[in-house]
Amino acid sequence: MSAANAGEAPPPPASREPAALRPADNGLFAPLRNALLDSRQRWRDLVNMAADFAFETDEQGRFSFVMPDPALGWSAVTLLGQPADRLLASVTESGGFNPFRTTRPIRRHRTWLKRPDGSLACVAFAAAPLLDGKGRQIGVRGLGIDVTEQDDAEGQMAAMLRHSEVLDHILTVMRHELETPNVLRAALDALANALGAEGAAVISAGEAGAAPTITHQSGTHQAGTNHAGMYPAGTRQAGEAIDQVLATASRLLEAGPDSLAEGATDDGRAVLVCACKTRVGATAGLALWRPRGALAWDLDDRLLAGAATLIVRIVLEQDAMTRDIGQQARTDPLTGLFNRRAFLEELPRHLDRLDREDECGTLMFVDLDNFKPVNDQLGHEVGDQVLGQAAQMLRNLVRPTDLVARFGGDEFAIWMNGADHMTAAERAEHLRVNAPRTLAEIAPGLELPLSMSIGIASRPAGSNESIESVLRRADMAMYAVKRGGRGHWRVSHAAPS
Repeated sequence: MSAANAGEAPPPPASREPAALRPADNGLFAPLRNALLDSRQRWRDLVNMAADFAFETDEQGRFSFVMPDPALGWSAVTLLGQPADRLLASVTESGGFNPFRTTRPIRRHRTWLKRPDGSLACVAFAAAPLLDGKGRQIGVRGLGIDVTEQDDAEGQMAAMLRHSEVLDHILTVMRHELETPNVLRAALDALANALGAEGAAVISAGEAGAAPTITHQSGTHQAGTNHAGMYPAGTRQAGEAIDQVLATASRLLEAGPDSLAEGATDDGRAVLVCACKTRVGATAGLALWRPRGALAWDLDDRLLAGAATLIVRIVLEQDAMTRDIGQQARTDPLTGLFNRRAFLEELPRHLDRLDREDECGTLMFVDLDNFKPVNDQLGHEVGDQVLGQAAQMLRNLVRPTDLVARFGGDEFAIWMNGADHMTAAERAEHLRVNAPRTLAEIAPGLELPLSMSIGIASRPAGSNESIESVLRRADMAMYAVKRGGRGHWRVSHAAPS
């Protein structure tokens, strides 16, 4: 539509020749005139079908022609005579390109135009300058195709490819690590780099009422930096920054499982948290943060972080299941104590430490006397209760740093770090006096009372005695008690040869 007659092609200019010199209109020019009108109509139809926005501007950059009507939601009457620049989005959004003021022919140049409702349309333009007879530019003529949907689809495809590349990279770096802390650190490093984050961490919600804690972080492998890789290790700024991130992430984590939330620390760091509840019941979250003044998290960032959270959740679940399987392999299921295998695996480490510190240690073998009649007369359920109570008595007898194990059946073992045979004898005497009374409350009416036979073997400081020797001496002392009437304790004083 032109400014002269919106929606209609302007009439051809009247001939300037004198009437006497004009050829008589005897019908010879009618076919030519009709062909010209038909050609113009075909041109208009083609433009309407092929273009979403056709225009001409004048020397002042105002619209002098617009097709179709409406074009991108704008009526031709609204645009004609108006500055074409009013349709441009911001310089940032349009990429700095102005099709209405081009000084050279262009094709397939994209820019963003505003619609009447305020939304934006991505338009691919072909345009060329209009020149007068002297070659001076007097405007621009062009066609535009609305490629907004195509641009969105291309953007989504690009985002998907980026996500795929980042996730592939995360999985690749994870594959080269074996232990869970290293696997997660590698994943967090890769994710933080991909998103331009200052740091990344796995936040654990902990037990009910317990404050969330950071269980894994990016950057811990970097020499000379703290665990977040933000400041030199040990600096006050490092601690304050991590504390602020943890406080903000903890608040965001309270939004609930399987949620995504973002906020800011008191010092202006943008924090993004993706919460996830694992199948083993633990609530954790992936936290990312950007430095002060950085860009806020956009939709693409959030989608990528959400996808990475699934990887983190799988690793956490695998780690929890592996630890659970390992715990089951080392723990007696009835009493919760170490089993024989775990006790014998742990004992060398305790002896090595005692040797380095030049301290002694003592081993106690404990065997329940008259236990078989409990199962036979009162049933295995009562027998299990007796074993559980005996285990609890032994556990209460020592420190958490000592070792207590069920060797099998009704036999137990205790290793006490830094204790000599006198200390062990005091503990054994306590068991001799109290065990029969306590166990009788669980299994009353037995013909022979329950008691404990205890063998003790101390390993003096500086001794080179082997573990096998200590175990053998304690075992022999215990069986000596059994042969001597049971319900007592005995210390093996025999020194290794």
